[in-house]
Amino acid sequence: MNVKFRVLSAGVLFFIGQGAMAQKAKKDTTATKEIEEVVVVAYGKQKKNAVVGSNLQIKSEKLAERPISDVSQALDGAGPGIQVSASSGQPGEGLSVRIRGISSYSYSNTPLYVLDGAIYNGPLSALNPSDIESINVLKDAAATSLYGSSAANGVVLLTTKKGKRGRDRIDFSATTGISARAVPEYDRVDAAQYYPLAWEALRNGRIAQGVDVANAYATNNLISLLKSNVFNVPDNQLVVNGVLNPNAQLKYNDFDWAKPLIGTGIRNEYNLGISGGNDKTIYRTSLGYTKEDGYLKTTDFERFTLRVSIDSQVKSWLKIGANLSGAAITRNNGVDGVSSPTSYVNPYRWTRNMGPIYSPYMHDAVTGRRVIDPETGLEMFDPGDRRGTDAAAGRNVIAETLWNRNFTRDYNVNSVVYAEVAIDPYLKFTTNVAYGYQNTFRKTYTNKIIGDAAGLGSAERYTNFYQTLNWNQKLSYTRKFGNHALDAFFAHENYRYSFDYLYAYKTGQTVDNNNEMVNFVTPKSINGYYNLYTKESWFGNLSYGYKDRYHLQGSIRWDASSRFAKDVRWHAFWSVGGNWVISNESFLKGNSVVNYLKLMASYGQVGNDALNGYYPYQTLYSIGYPNVTEGGILFNQLSDPKLTWESNNQTDVSLEFGLLKNRITGSAGWYKRYTKDMLFKDPVPVSAGVPGDGYARNVGDMQNIGWEFQLSADIIKNQNFKWNINVNASTYKNTLKRLTPGQTEIINGTKRIIEGRSIYDYWMRQWYGVDPKDGAPLFLADAQYVNPNNLASDVRMINGTAVTTNHNKAKYDWSGSAIPDWYGGFGSSFKYKNWDLNVLFTYQIGGKIYDSNYAGLMTAYPQGGALSTDILNRWTTPGQITDVPAMNTATYNSAAQASTRWLVSASYIQLRNATFGYTFNKESLKDLGIDNLRLYVSGENLWYKSARKGLEPGGGNFNGTVAPRYTPARIVSLGLNVSF
Repeated sequence: MNVKFRVLSAGVLFFIGQGAMAQKAKKDTTATKEIEEVVVVAYGKQKKNAVVGSNLQIKSEKLAERPISDVSQALDGAGPGIQVSASSGQPGEGLSVRIRGISSYSYSNTPLYVLDGAIYNGPLSALNPSDIESINVLKDAAATSLYGSSAANGVVLLTTKKGKRGRDRIDFSATTGISARAVPEYDRVDAAQYYPLAWEALRNGRIAQGVDVANAYATNNLISLLKSNVFNVPDNQLVVNGVLNPNAQLKYNDFDWAKPLIGTGIRNEYNLGISGGNDKTIYRTSLGYTKEDGYLKTTDFERFTLRVSIDSQVKSWLKIGANLSGAAITRNNGVDGVSSPTSYVNPYRWTRNMGPIYSPYMHDAVTGRRVIDPETGLEMFDPGDRRGTDAAAGRNVIAETLWNRNFTRDYNVNSVVYAEVAIDPYLKFTTNVAYGYQNTFRKTYTNKIIGDAAGLGSAERYTNFYQTLNWNQKLSYTRKFGNHALDAFFAHENYRYSFDYLYAYKTGQTVDNNNEMVNFVTPKSINGYYNLYTKESWFGNLSYGYKDRYHLQGSIRWDASSRFAKDVRWHAFWSVGGNWVISNESFLKGNSVVNYLKLMASYGQVGNDALNGYYPYQTLYSIGYPNVTEGGILFNQLSDPKLTWESNNQTDVSLEFGLLKNRITGSAGWYKRYTKDMLFKDPVPVSAGVPGDGYARNVGDMQNIGWEFQLSADIIKNQNFKWNINVNASTYKNTLKRLTPGQTEIINGTKRIIEGRSIYDYWMRQWYGVDPKDGAPLFLADAQYVNPNNLASDVRMINGTAVTTNHNKAKYDWSGSAIPDWYGGFGSSFKYKNWDLNVLFTYQIGGKIYDSNYAGLMTAYPQGGALSTDILNRWTTPGQITDVPAMNTATYNSAAQASTRWLVSASYIQLRNATFGYTFNKESLKDLGIDNLRLYVSGENLWYKSARKGLEPGGGNFNGTVAPRYTPARIVSLGLNVSF
């Protein structure tokens, strides 16, 4: 960028990147000088021209006014190659992040997070987004190889704000807003529609016995099936010949199970920052408070944060600094819905799937009024003894959600202390020590009235202590020789992570309204263990530049991990890369069209040891009571002593450009990631008698090849009005190249893992449709069951195609992929005088989702569960063309089976964020002692469009499956920023 500044005799201050420099001069002058942008890279900073790796930067302006509680939420749509999924809508939860596809099948694909130069394993929710200066996403080996064995899934660098030289500054911000459910429910039938549909299923299941017999059977057994008649007519007169009695009137109408649990929440956030400095020392301290109530009652998130940073040039040859932070977080958690999709206490499942004829409350059979508990004076919840089998008989998810408790408290402390010694003008020694501490205390209570602990009540306590210690020492050399620039360093690093766990469980609640452990009389379990993970590393980097046109870089890192046996513990990871800044060539100097052009290429290898366990190379035994009353040991884990690093070989080629005075900027890139010796959880037969679902081995290779594009354009740019548009797009293809020797395939739910295909390719029964003659569900028939000369009774020929009504005879075939064809984001920013508007959309084109949530609403035999309004399009008359089979107790099981019937397009578009604000003129604020004042309104998850109403954008994960879960919230906030 070009910056014009006046140089005073006393000196002048100008900014480069995130730091500041003071430069003295002997007299006043006016000059224009090119100040090149500085980019945060692995273990340091680098001029933009010298960067040879793929490095996406997100600046603090992109985070400052968004109502987000977790910094990972800022990554959605921020740039190419980044794919995100909302892990939960629980307040304070962030996003799951994937960078350039999938590198591991069985184990983690989460990127490495680095906070102020040190590996960060704490929760991202413990970081206040207001404290973040920049986020840098490192995507290729040239950018990540200095993190070696931790970098296979990419690296996210988080840099916190520091003080700036000059007068002291006070920044205050406040937001208040509301949160509500962003993803609406699927449309479902009401009570008046439900009874005839259930009647129809009963009738069609007996139609072979004759219409009269079938009708009578359905009429006489309808209420015995559903166990509830909410209308004011006798049971055997409720539905006559498939039609609801026109005289039927509802006795009560409170069948909405979501209403008592799902509503709106309040979100408030306050941040205070004080910063400043002089020629020798800069400082910044900040306080933050966030309180967010979830749209699901009983859920919330509260966070207090404190951060202090100081950097001081105590001697001409010595610079020291510290960055200290703490966070205290409390949460009241809801059931996540992902790990327990079918649980009776999953509120998202049962507020959706409860039939529209059941109330959560008890009602008087005569008057229809809610029953009042004479002891408490409160309305009594329905215990579920008058519900069908698909309506959570004997349970009440509302009562259990309101009465049960799941509370978590986190204390987090992080500190980074450094010293930098200038040995001579070119040689520098730096050492950093980072310490992290996290204490997580969780307590749960399960009520004794209804549910899993009925009659007893139960309490659990979990206490986890996490500690990390990261110490590195770096010797660096930087020098220019005429047109040559050399930058090199060599370093050593120790990393230690420990985890201490304690658990207790008791039952038998003595006194009501007391959930502490002392109030429970029967100990059921107490357990604890300690895990330790260590890593030692030696690494170095050499960078060379010539005339600021050509740059070469090489990196290498030797890592040793305690997760592997001693003879395979060490491994080297490396990269080489280079760039050509074409715009600095003489033939492009002064070119009015091409202002910036840089070609980059790199190749290297990074690794992964992110296994679930800490000692996977050892055979383990569990200690306890395997014989009920007698202590002993039990075989617990198989092992492979030769288990070693998963390596990821990466090739990257990209082009960056700036055109028309940099009003148009962008990049295009191609990459190839080849995972070798993939860490794979090898299945073990149940007959082997080994607990768990497999053991870790190096058994496979996998490849991702992709393209990335990014474009930004200033459409209008003048003194009063500015309009910018930006878009990014990514695509990749995933292929499993090698599987376990001797193993040809692995069937995993809707996927078939086989060489030559993606691990996210669907392998499913092929749905054909509905037979117009009788409404039977049809699948393409597997050839082995088709004999044209002697067709079985469940195999038919329709228009020359062999089909079957029996799902067990259905043909399996490849059925698309969960991986989208394209994904990314686009946005626009407008500024007119003091007004501004910024919008960000995210999108996905192509790919498929297996919508099991919808499948659960499309049963052809309702037994108390809810039904989608799409069921109204069912087959009813011979010759009718429809894709919804007849309601029928005889065929419903086949119709409901997993097949391509439930696959739907994963394409979506979402308005991720919009911010509209007004910034007051600085001149009008001077008399008030205010430097800056801004008001704005901002919203997250404001709108989306997917394949059908109720389907969450992206499905909530990367593998194309859905679950009844806590979906993300829509948050709209009003904000104030003021600086003094």
